[in-house]
Amino acid sequence: MYIIVLIAMLISILTCAAGFCFRLDKEKARKALRWSVSLYTALIAIFLMFVMPAQAKAAGEGSSSSGLGFLAAALSTGLATIGAGYAVGAVGSSALGAVSEDPKILGKTLIYVGLAEGIAIYGLIVSIMILGNL
Repeated sequence: MYIIVLIAMLISILTCAAGFCFRLDKEKARKALRWSVSLYTALIAIFLMFVMPAQAKAAGEGSSSSGLGFLAAALSTGLATIGAGYAVGAVGSSALGAVSEDPKILGKTLIYVGLAEGIAIYGLIVSIMILGNL
């Protein structure tokens, strides 16, 4: 496990150094950022697929399905909040433009923003249901 942490730290240091070196050349900086994100994604996938179940078995904890349950709960909350943030940004900016033209429609536009925020609540409810079954 320590080797994965060291690799992650090395990738972070190299990404920061590349950002300073490629400060003027934006195309090289984008390429370095793509490589960095790809390496992080691969490192996290390796950690979740191989290292976590092996440590859970060695520690005598529950099966790897409980670990996947925690991962599912985290993903449902995280992806729902990302989607809600995107929706609130799009709906909120449109609502602000509409209200600036006609202030009487403020109440109607707040309903749409509230509906967009509800996406995050649904993700949280699904996470609570998943965690309740573990």
